[in-house]
Order: sequence, then C-alpha cells, then structure tokens
Amino acid sequence: MRQEWEPEDLIEVWTLLEDEVVRLRNKTGANRLGFALLLKFFEVEARFPESAGEVPAPAVVYVAQQVRVPAEQWASYDWQGRAITRHRTEIRTAFGFRAGTEEDQERLAEWLAAELCPVELSRERLMAAVVARCRNDHVEPPAPGKVQRLVGRAVTDFEAQFCRSSRPNSPRWPPARTCRRTCCGAGCCWSCSDWARTWASSGSR
Repeated sequence: MRQEWEPEDLIEVWTLLEDEVVRLRNKTGANRLGFALLLKFFEVEARFPESAGEVPAPAVVYVAQQVRVPAEQWASYDWQGRAITRHRTEIRTAFGFRAGTEEDQERLAEWLAAELCPVELSRERLMAAVVARCRNDHVEPPAPGKVQRLVGRAVTDFEAQFCRSSRPNSPRWPPARTCRRTCCGAGCCWSCSDWARTWASSGSR
C-alpha cells in the first residue's frame, strides 16, 4: 500500500461509515483503533497488513481522530493475541471473505501454471492476477511474500511441464539456445522463460 496520501484521498478511502462505527462500540483503546485500521486496510487491499508499519501514517492519524483514540495507541496494538484473531474473523465476515488455505494456494499455483504462465511474462502481472482471483472468489489472498513465492513456483512448474511435453525431434523444433540459468533437466538448455513462452504460444510443438 502506498504511504503518501493527500487529504481528499484520506477522506474518500479512510473515512469510517456509520455501519463501521457500530462495530467499534464494544472496543476501546488500542483495540478500537487497531480494529478500525484493519477494517479500512482490508477494504482497500482485500488482505490484512503484515505489520503496523504497513499502514500509512496519515491514515493512522486520520482514523485515530475519528475513533477518538490517540494515534500513539497504534503501537500498542497486540499483533499476536486473541483480540486480533477475533478482529480478523469479524472483518472477513463483514466483507464476505474467508481465510485462505493451503489448498487454495495449490489451486492458484496450478491455475497460474496452466493458464497464465504460457501467455504472461511479467511476474508482477502474475502476482496481480493472483490477488484479483482471490478477490473475485472472496478468499483472503496470501501475504505479498507468499504470492511472490507462489508465482515463482508456478513459473518453474510451467517451464518443466513445457520441456517434458515438447518434442525435440520435431522438424519444427527451434534451434538450440544456451540458457543462462540451470537447466530443468529435460534436455532443453535453451528453455529460458521468454523463449519457452514464445514457442508455446505459437503452437509449434
């Protein structure tokens, strides 16, 4: 999430609505401020922040003013206790989301390798596609670091599958090309990502 916010953007994105304020009635101090910030962060990102520093400082000050809790209380919010677990559950429910599972990540990796990796080179766009897919399915996406690793795994799986399914003895097989990375072991030392995708998308197998 970006860290710099203009006043008009803060008002548009970080203002608590009436039904959101209702959810704060049984919360006080750091828990009240923490819940409000997690709620608005999730509304924007469809995930929770990994640490207090990920929430923009201007947003902390603005939301603190609304809930009438000193902004300094944000530093006292417990990121390991039972309260934050309850808060996350309540927020997911409010937005109609559920927590992601290992099975969800397996399906995402398979989907990427089968459908997107053959036609998309940019890992940033692949990561964005994972988040968009999770939002569409109302599943909380993995943390950014996990999404990056998931994409890396999917790309590796795609390249290995491409090498296994291609036929080196075909008359249309491309000329040998030296790859600068470690070969996948399938005898296709030319198969760096861009070359493999270009050949796969051309239908020349």
